[in-house]
Amino acid sequence: MIHIAVEGRCFVLSACQFATERDYPDGHAVADANDRNPDKVMINGGSLIVSPLGKVLAGPSRKPEDILTAELDLDDVVRGKFDLDSVGHYARSDGMS
Repeated sequence: MIHIAVEGRCFVLSACQFATERDYPDGHAVADANDRNPDKVMINGGSLIVSPLGKVLAGPSRKPEDILTAELDLDDVVRGKFDLDSVGHYARSDGMS
């Protein structure tokens, strides 16, 4: 998620799933059918909040339920545009002629 924030120069709020084996229907496919365990983590979450400059502001959370909060400095979006403008000067018709 850090690369998405840095590439897009935007805040990324990533809400990831957390699931244990009991969350799946009986008989679902597993790596070892002889090692079934309802408490076994199948998807371990990883929700987080990242700034446009790639700083992790909250998380990653590996809990079944969690609330992540962070102070957002909206000026980070503007700061990020100073060194990477993905839709600016490359889109100018006078710069590529």
